[in-house]
Amino acid sequence: LTDRDIFAVASEGDDACGVVFNVREGKIVNRKHIYMNGVQSENKAEVLEQFLERYYLETEDIPSEILLPIEVQNMPTIQEWLSKKSGENTNVKVPKIGEKAKLVGMCWSNAKLLLEELKIQKHKQYIPHSVSSLQRDIRLPKLPRRIECFDISNIQGTDSVASMVVFIDGKPKKSEYRRYKIESVYGPDDFASIREVIKRRYEHLEEDPSKIPNLIVVDGGKGQLSSAVDIINNLGYVNDKSEMKDENKKKNRFQIIGLAKKLEEIYIPNASEPITIPRTSSGLRLLQRIRNEAHRFAIEYHRTLRKKRVLQTELEVIAGIGKKRAIKLLNFFGSVQGVKSATYEQLKEVVGEDLAENIKNYYQD
Repeated sequence: LTDRDIFAVASEGDDACGVVFNVREGKIVNRKHIYMNGVQSENKAEVLEQFLERYYLETEDIPSEILLPIEVQNMPTIQEWLSKKSGENTNVKVPKIGEKAKLVGMCWSNAKLLLEELKIQKHKQYIPHSVSSLQRDIRLPKLPRRIECFDISNIQGTDSVASMVVFIDGKPKKSEYRRYKIESVYGPDDFASIREVIKRRYEHLEEDPSKIPNLIVVDGGKGQLSSAVDIINNLGYVNDKSEMKDENKKKNRFQIIGLAKKLEEIYIPNASEPITIPRTSSGLRLLQRIRNEAHRFAIEYHRTLRKKRVLQTELEVIAGIGKKRAIKLLNFFGSVQGVKSATYEQLKEVVGEDLAENIKNYYQD
């Protein structure tokens, strides 16, 4: 039932974490930790000694026994100092085996775990230079840590689709990518398509505030940007350059820009002239990377839809084969070529005698 304090320190690189367990009447009643930095040039014994001194300078609660993982250089001096401060004899020990050594080991495990948490937090707070450079280049009030970029893809107005890619701290977050099949627009109308997809993305955003972007990028020039800004304002998520005066509508203040492909000009709302960023800027390179990724993702989806439409249409020309049976045939035989190469008996098992005969006759003709 001896009162004792148990110390341990974990260090890595320039950072260290010291942990102390306070044991009173045989029970661990408290645990404290202190983070230290600038310790790269010091050995573990020196870091531990600093932690000891710092801890006991701030407390009057000094037990009769102190356990350490390793010896420190000035152990006799520290023992004498603590005995005088407490008015009683204080023993400083380094246990090698037994229960006391296990307690020291447990204390060290805690210090190591807390140091790992510190490293994770530091990594989360790291902002790439390209992100801060982009903030400077287009004069954003906040760091664009979360960027969402939109692109429209169609060929001669068919199978219009849109993509949204998400970059967080300059890196793609593919689990949050979204793709949209344009539903309300017929023909090659990028402006109307942008309005549709922006509305679908942001009309319920208040349900998940953690997904609010610091910057929205629209692939295109002034026209695409104006379409996006109009729908943003109609939804009440007023962009930062807007002059809307109804404060009740200002749910969130969005930053939104358009990035034109040819000259890499950046359009901002209510500005007559675009911004040109130096070609050497890492902020521009980040924007180009995001725009290219949105374009790739949209093209990929567009090709998937187009291929599916073309394959199904060929089968649906056959008498008696509608969409459902076309999908059933494709799933079973793997492709149109598989259906074409199938025997009458194989087709009969999937769609019956009459339709099997129709399919064979179609391809023979």
